[in-house]
Amino acid sequence: MQSRLLSLAEAVANVTIGFIVALLTQMTLFPVLGLRLPMDRHLLIGTVFTLVSLVRGYMLRRLFARYGHGGG
Repeated sequence: MQSRLLSLAEAVANVTIGFIVALLTQMTLFPVLGLRLPMDRHLLIGTVFTLVSLVRGYMLRRLFARYGHGGG
């Protein structure tokens, strides 16, 4: 079983790496699509999608915790 500290470190690493990958992806893809945005807008978009991803991940984790092991 994973310790709470290691779980926290994993979650932080996952979110940080996901944010960086998303930011680099949109900075590469947007110009190909004809979208030119300043860096502050890229950061805002990346932040919003990161927050949405965090909420989604939390809700799925709770759903699986409730129903994933035959409890409930």
